[in-house]
Order: sequence, then C-alpha cells, then structure tokens
Amino acid sequence: VYLLFQGLRQISQRTISTASRRQFENRVHEKQKLFQEDNGIPVHLKGGLMDALLYRVTMGLTVFGTAYAVYELLVASMPKKQK
Repeated sequence: VYLLFQGLRQISQRTISTASRRQFENRVHEKQKLFQEDNGIPVHLKGGLMDALLYRVTMGLTVFGTAYAVYELLVASMPKKQK
C-alpha cells in the first residue's frame, strides 16, 4: 500500500512540475495590431474565416428562429376548424 501511494505521489508531482515548464509565446501585441487596424472590416469579423462562419451561422439561426416564431404565432391565432 505504501509503494502504491509513493508511486501515485511521484506521478502527480511529475505531472504538475512538467505542466508549469511549458512556455507560451505572448501574441497580444500581434492581436492588438490586427484588431486596431483601420481597414474597413467590422471588429467582429477581423478574426478571419472562423469569425465570418460563426457570424453567418448565428445570423441564419436568428432569421430562421424569428420566422418560425412568427409562423407559430400565426398558427396559434387562427381558430381551429370544427369537423
């Protein structure tokens, strides 16, 4: 039992110590240049293709949801026919 505990403790220490060694490059300055550039592109589309795709999907879902809500309101406002 002691050896199992000792092994688990070593694994946890090894994982924690190697995770802190990773160094990431600071890209904030590059992103600031990109988003502050005056090129006529709206800020929500300056991120590239994924931003444009996310924008179009969001707008499509919004238009579809609005149209569906109006349709359901129209259906609910009509009286049902008696058989």
